[in-house]
Amino acid sequence: MGLTSTKVLALAVMLAVLLFFGTVWLWPRLAGRTLGSVAGRVGLLLAVQLSLFVSLGLAVNQSFGFYATWNDLLGREQGQGVVSDLNIAAGRGPLHVVDTQYVNVPGGSEPAVGGQIQKIDILGKTSHIATSAYVYLPPEYFQAGAAARKTFPASVVLTGYPGTAEALIKGLHYPTTAHQQAKAGLMKPMILVMLRPTVAPPRDTECVDIPHGPQSETFFARDLPQVISEHYRVDHKRGGWGIVGDSTGGYCALKLAMHHPDVYGAGAGLSPYYKAPIDPTTGDLFQGNTALKQQADLMWSLKHGAPPNTSLLVTTSKHGEKDYGATMRFIKAVKPPTQVSSIVLDSGGHNFNTWRREIPATLAWMSSRIAEG
Repeated sequence: MGLTSTKVLALAVMLAVLLFFGTVWLWPRLAGRTLGSVAGRVGLLLAVQLSLFVSLGLAVNQSFGFYATWNDLLGREQGQGVVSDLNIAAGRGPLHVVDTQYVNVPGGSEPAVGGQIQKIDILGKTSHIATSAYVYLPPEYFQAGAAARKTFPASVVLTGYPGTAEALIKGLHYPTTAHQQAKAGLMKPMILVMLRPTVAPPRDTECVDIPHGPQSETFFARDLPQVISEHYRVDHKRGGWGIVGDSTGGYCALKLAMHHPDVYGAGAGLSPYYKAPIDPTTGDLFQGNTALKQQADLMWSLKHGAPPNTSLLVTTSKHGEKDYGATMRFIKAVKPPTQVSSIVLDSGGHNFNTWRREIPATLAWMSSRIAEG
């Protein structure tokens, strides 16, 4: 059973409950002052506390999507995600649908009512990065007749680091929210391509083309839109894509929209930061390349680069977010033709609950900014 499995969480909770009642039942028998009695009481207390800790950790990980698998948790994922080859002759192209699931809305089991979520394996033709993702297709995508030829705007949705793509569905509820917003007439039906920015796990590449390393920016700016557009009915208009993310994903979203406005007509950063960190998870991203380092600094780009013709959205909180001051400085630094919008909450932390409050308005904003089908 997987790390994020509900069965694993249920078993952990059941074990914690059994240990608790077992401790209550056995405690009178261990009330003596012998070494064995003391050791027994200490052992029971430690077992209960450990089981509670494991249960809480599993629940938090399932909600926030920090680790996707046991190997991910234990640090055993060492592959760089760039070893797959195209196999067109065998019918296995750069995009392969491996699973489908329904959207958690009334009538969601019918694609024409609730839409559909497809899990895909994707391989970048230029970057040669291989990763998995989830694609949300709105109900309108499955309508018959003339609507079957309709194209749709698309947005990339990114997690933070390390994050899991599943968290975008189960924790942040992007497909459900998009369905509800479109049904209420607050946004246009939109295809969502959901994945984590960690395309070369376990390394945090910060969506940078690393010299002699993973070409992450190329994957997101060129390969991903190209391969998705070849497989799904996506608008081909200039700037017809949007991109949104939280934390690390928010930084990536803003950077990709600023660097590639011809692809991403809008970029939204939920609690983003504005400069790629250098730490043990990233390694040396720039290999001494000053120009690359400067380009990855969004404030530097605003001050010294040509303003890109794209729309940006940033979110923060006056109380509870460390990036409030940096976000205000970023907003002031934006110059035309770049457009900037913001969501500023009175209070909210760097967490899923805060981002769930911001996602509905963010999707509506995204829909109004990118090219319509």
